[in-house]
Amino acid sequence: MKTFFRNVISGLALLLLAACSPPTAKFNNTDLTGLDYTAEFRLKDHQGKDRTLADFRGKLVVMFFGYTQCPDVCPTTMAEMSAVMQKLGAQSDQVQVLFVTLDPQRDTQALLNAYVPAFDSRFLGLYGDAGEIDKLAKGLKVFYQKVPGKTPDSYTLDHTAGSYVFDQQGRIRLFLRHAQGPEPIVQDLQTLLSQK
Repeated sequence: MKTFFRNVISGLALLLLAACSPPTAKFNNTDLTGLDYTAEFRLKDHQGKDRTLADFRGKLVVMFFGYTQCPDVCPTTMAEMSAVMQKLGAQSDQVQVLFVTLDPQRDTQALLNAYVPAFDSRFLGLYGDAGEIDKLAKGLKVFYQKVPGKTPDSYTLDHTAGSYVFDQQGRIRLFLRHAQGPEPIVQDLQTLLSQK
């Protein structure tokens, strides 16, 4: 009988603890919390400075993979993130947007320097050699492949259209769907910012 009461009391204690624990955050986008995606990198930004994910500790990081000659997905995503930053207002200072080129052959530092800040002066374009880019892309399960054009330099790239969000400690948290409008992204980033 004592064992029965002990089990009942233990069960009630567990229920009370569960009721007192904070609720799990609800996101509009795909929650990647706890996945073992790897985002270790050392790339150069569009000003030539070496960068790692650790450089942005204390901020949310939104990372998008694309290329400057992309006809649709990339400029749409960058414009959407610019709108997100405007809607965040003062909170935008706690967010860093990174554009990682999947086309290091054509996306030079000078080209990234002209392209990326045109959407928002705080955005950073990152580049490296093909091996460095491929390692980072594979670590985050980013799909991309070259699609030949009429000339050797007129190729395009098929690639993952969404963006990844890392929290203030550098942990992967969200996958943002492409072309959903800024509001759901703003809500999700504000949720993460409130979790400090």
